[in-house]
Amino acid sequence: MISKNTIDTVFETARVEEVIGDFVVLKKSGTNYKGLSPFSNEKSPSFMVSPVKQIWKDFSSGKGGNSVAFLMEHEHFSYPEAIRYLAKKYNIEIEETEQTDAMKEQANEKESMYLVSEFAQKYFQDTMFNTDEGRSVGYSYFKERGFTAETIKKFGLGYSPEEWDAFTKEALGKGYKLEYLDKTGLTIAREDGRHIDRFRGRVMFPIQSLAGRVLGYGGRILTNDKKAAKYLNSPESDIYHKSKVLYGINHAKQAIAKQDNCYLVEGYTDVIQMHQAGIENVVSSSGTALTPDQIRLINRLTKNITVLFDGDAAGLRASIRGIDLILEEGMNVKVCSFPDGDDPDSFARKTPHDQLVEYLSTNAKDFIQFKASLLMEDAQNDPVKKAGLIRDMVGSIAKIPDRIQREVYIQECARIMDISEQVLTSTLAQLVSKEIADAGKKIKEQQQQQPMSVVPEDEPIFDDEGNIIEIVQPNRFNIMDALERRILEILLLYGSTEQDFEDVYIKFDEFGKEYEHTEQKSYKVYERIYLNLQEDEIQFTNPLFRDLYKAIVDHYLANESFTADVFLNSLPPELQGVAADIFMQDERYQLHEWEEKQQIPVKSKLMAVTAYTNEHIADLRWLLLGRLIQDLKMQVSPDADNMEILMNVKDYNTLINYLSRKLSRIRSSYY
Repeated sequence: MISKNTIDTVFETARVEEVIGDFVVLKKSGTNYKGLSPFSNEKSPSFMVSPVKQIWKDFSSGKGGNSVAFLMEHEHFSYPEAIRYLAKKYNIEIEETEQTDAMKEQANEKESMYLVSEFAQKYFQDTMFNTDEGRSVGYSYFKERGFTAETIKKFGLGYSPEEWDAFTKEALGKGYKLEYLDKTGLTIAREDGRHIDRFRGRVMFPIQSLAGRVLGYGGRILTNDKKAAKYLNSPESDIYHKSKVLYGINHAKQAIAKQDNCYLVEGYTDVIQMHQAGIENVVSSSGTALTPDQIRLINRLTKNITVLFDGDAAGLRASIRGIDLILEEGMNVKVCSFPDGDDPDSFARKTPHDQLVEYLSTNAKDFIQFKASLLMEDAQNDPVKKAGLIRDMVGSIAKIPDRIQREVYIQECARIMDISEQVLTSTLAQLVSKEIADAGKKIKEQQQQQPMSVVPEDEPIFDDEGNIIEIVQPNRFNIMDALERRILEILLLYGSTEQDFEDVYIKFDEFGKEYEHTEQKSYKVYERIYLNLQEDEIQFTNPLFRDLYKAIVDHYLANESFTADVFLNSLPPELQGVAADIFMQDERYQLHEWEEKQQIPVKSKLMAVTAYTNEHIADLRWLLLGRLIQDLKMQVSPDADNMEILMNVKDYNTLINYLSRKLSRIRSSYY
């Protein structure tokens, strides 16, 4: 593991404007920088970077955070990968924390396998460009496929010589251990003691991770040897799991996120040719059957997949089985096929970019339309086949987790197949009834194990037979969310400022009459909020806000000063976005330079932070009291003595009236 000292050094050294400036064109805007969002297509800048706070905010997508968060969003690095990237950029030596011998051995072994795989990529490409055999066999093949030298280098393509052990001898001579050559599958260690190259005589396609590290290889043979497989892949290893990898994902990730769509093809050359033609948001399952892990990898970048199929009908029928898997993962799927005899590789090679974009856009069909058009030709005059086709389509619809989407697809299927929605709905219910019943039973068991809570439970929706068909989460606490967020805003922006607050005490005069006594006291804003919430035992209802509130208070209690970048760097990634969003909201008006161009002054809450703080604490109390009263009213029973409940309701109503008067005074003074 990377040591905390290294992580701290990275955060102290890295400048967010420098890191983001490597990927986004930034222009100075006051004390900040602004630019076009790298996460969406836009013409007006909505992306802002604050060098003072060392954070960024993209107002078009809602994303934000520090330099590490940017790399995780834009480059799709893991947290350790982002730290390593920054350490390399700023020439910071990475220290590793103490690990057990087993952990060290495993980490060293995996890193050694990565190094061997990356050496192999350089060797294969160097062999192809700089040897007679490589140029005449490997390079000639790629040129015949229409790949430019730039494309060949970008995808790291290469050639493994025909000689039995050319690569193995070179690797051993460079000091790489036979153990790791064998574990990566690049070398086959035979029982007779000989070592031979697995991929000899093949053109090589490196398979890379999302972060760009070489995991394994695909090798294509160029001879007509019928005994040898046309394509050969690296065996499973500690670094290569073919069911979890997509070919081309490292080159496609940014385009997929920006276009909000991923084209899925079958082979290596399909990916490369499409990429060269300007369609960069394309990946391949590398000739293997599509897996849930591969779909989830795409899901990290977009919810939309367009599957590109070859033109022949037999291949289409075999390939559409993967669509159900995509639907099960809650993804939106379209299908596009090419003219008979064409595949993505050949079609992209002969079609100009604009026409290719137009073809993909025009011919991408919804999966229901595609299945119907593909299979109806065989089933038109055969009622039994048609019934089977309808069942098959409804079976696909049943895989969709979202109830509204299922309903829409049922309507579309009924229209295309000229059959009543009622019949399709009934068929759908039959197909999923057991699955739904099991899910409902599991949900009930979970609910029985949970303690009582004032938070409304998920609401089950039942079908006509009493089975749970969906669990709906109610629109929870929108007002509460807004209040909690504003309290966090006050804490982050003004928590360390010292203000005079009015404390109100209830006292009695000499005749025993109750009256309010007020005293002015000086508090830091965070102290005032913390003490008030503690006094009323108020907990935030939004889990993210609750965690962020605790982190803010802990930071104030443990540190004499509060600095935005130091605090942000101490947060886990899921909280950084929330905090960065709050920090940058006050900066967003600078995007349009309102004060300079429009002569519109932007009001600062610091002008009335005391009133603003009191208002939101009172609002929160008022809202919670209202909910308590509603809960008590629900407990009133016509067959019981409700006096205690009614007295409590009366007391709470008195408090609400007091808070209403107090809020009125606060708001009149603030506004």
